[in-house]
Amino acid sequence: MMAAGGVANSVVDMQAATIWSKTCSTLKRELGEATFGSWLGQAVLRERGDELCLVAATGMARDWIRRHAWRRIGELWTQNDPMGRSLDLKSRSEFDADPAATAPAAPVVLKPEVVEIEVPVASAPTAARAGRQQGLQDRFSFETFVAGPANEFAFAVARRVAAWADGHFNPVIFHGPYGFGKTHLLNALAWEAMQSAPDKRVVYITAERFTSTFVKAVQDRQTAAFKDELRNADLLLIDDVQFVAGKASTQEELFHTLLALVEDGRRVVMTADRSPAELQEMEPRLRSHLQAGLVCGIEPADRTLRLGILERKLATLAAQGKFVPSARAEVLQFLADRFTDSVRELEGALNTLVARVGGEISRMTLDEAQAILRPNLACTERRVTVDQIQKTVAEHYQLKQADLISERRARVVARPRQVAMWLAKQITTRSLPDIGRRFGGRDHTTVLHAVRRIDALKVEDPMIARDLDVLLRKLRG
Repeated sequence: MMAAGGVANSVVDMQAATIWSKTCSTLKRELGEATFGSWLGQAVLRERGDELCLVAATGMARDWIRRHAWRRIGELWTQNDPMGRSLDLKSRSEFDADPAATAPAAPVVLKPEVVEIEVPVASAPTAARAGRQQGLQDRFSFETFVAGPANEFAFAVARRVAAWADGHFNPVIFHGPYGFGKTHLLNALAWEAMQSAPDKRVVYITAERFTSTFVKAVQDRQTAAFKDELRNADLLLIDDVQFVAGKASTQEELFHTLLALVEDGRRVVMTADRSPAELQEMEPRLRSHLQAGLVCGIEPADRTLRLGILERKLATLAAQGKFVPSARAEVLQFLADRFTDSVRELEGALNTLVARVGGEISRMTLDEAQAILRPNLACTERRVTVDQIQKTVAEHYQLKQADLISERRARVVARPRQVAMWLAKQITTRSLPDIGRRFGGRDHTTVLHAVRRIDALKVEDPMIARDLDVLLRKLRG
């Protein structure tokens, strides 16, 4: 229920909270956890007199909710509210700018089956100034982070730390290769933590800056000031901690900083490109303390998550360029299938297309997209032959390469053969007739059928989608 001093009767507050909690439970089931978390997870219900308002975290979130979920929210609210109250929708900035909101009640943060009190939010200018002074990037927030199976555990942990929740592990380490979203998550955590508890001190620093600043402090005989700056933090965030590996004095200082903060009950979150156990050049004591915390691996984004990232990125670009955020499904699918190793490369490819055609991207064909991106693909594509594809697919499905070019039509052979044909079409320059010849002299129509069949199955069958992801990674090295 609302905090003491709220403007509305507490019984009514709890009733509204219960209705909204039920609504959220249904929406989460219908929209999916990732979509709900991205757009509605940060929405809060606020009450002023007899009026109720759903406050979205950003204007973009408000617009998405209005387009995709507002009618359903209205239906669910009407079904569950015996008082028949209306529900308004505003962004946080709109609500806070309302003159009637000079003394608002503490908002109720509502998620499925959860009712809790939200800590008062710091003023946007104050949080923004503090963030910019530390090098945080405005575009990296929880609202713009797309969660999925590959990163949902790390995402949940980051949200919990940002909310200053009890029962946390300390330190927390997020690890994964370049371009997997670690810096985004750390920035989002910093922004949210500063807004949730403006009285607490949040310090964000890259490991490279930690090193250079420490070296300068030693040279200027200012190490005491350097230590105080970090050890007085309530939450210390260090990005790319692997950078200190092999630097003895910097590791020593980081070790003692970590020890001091953890022993004092303060929180530490770091990112690395590998798990602590793999940081062999790191001093054993420091590596041991990192391993003793909560180690969260971020896996490569699966195809569904990559599509979600593209849709979110397109919506962001559309909002900036004032055009309709849509593109042909075949174009987005091509990007999701081609740029599998790095979210940054995936977003970069979409940036390239939008830079070339802007709002016309909604009419862009697959051939046009491939033509624009061909220079990018030529620079990064390892030359793969049909023979290599056949060998890799045969090994993956525990078959012989000869099976794929044979006349056998059993499903256990036919489906892998179609997968191999699809891969040959995607990552080689061979024509359909040429691919058919290399699969036992088959006609080009057979190859075309295989390509179309796998295109359909990768959407319908999660197992096929995973197989394609694995095989593409193997073949592209």
